[in-house]
Amino acid sequence: MEALRLILLFIHLVGFALLLGGAIAQFLTGKFRINPAVLWGSVIQLLSGLALAAPLRGGGDYEPSPIKLGVKLLLAILIFIMVFIPRKREAVNKGHFIGIIVLTLANAAVAVFWR
Repeated sequence: MEALRLILLFIHLVGFALLLGGAIAQFLTGKFRINPAVLWGSVIQLLSGLALAAPLRGGGDYEPSPIKLGVKLLLAILIFIMVFIPRKREAVNKGHFIGIIVLTLANAAVAVFWR
């Protein structure tokens, strides 16, 4: 079970890299649109996060708080909605795009700092 958890964690980190990297790359170009990396990153983050929250730990030392998992799920759903709805538009508002980046960083901060 530990190997499965580590594979899911790796996939989750790849999703994070796609989401944040794609968003920052678009932000730096000045073209605020949802690119495929951002879309797929949000999907991967949401699905792999749900899989990681499943009871696959097999009695490990660290069990995350259900409240922490709920907060991360809420943030992931908000990010997914913010990415999925305007995905076909030529451009989105700069504030909307900054919101995606901030929520992505907040989700990572919850994962790292909430113990």
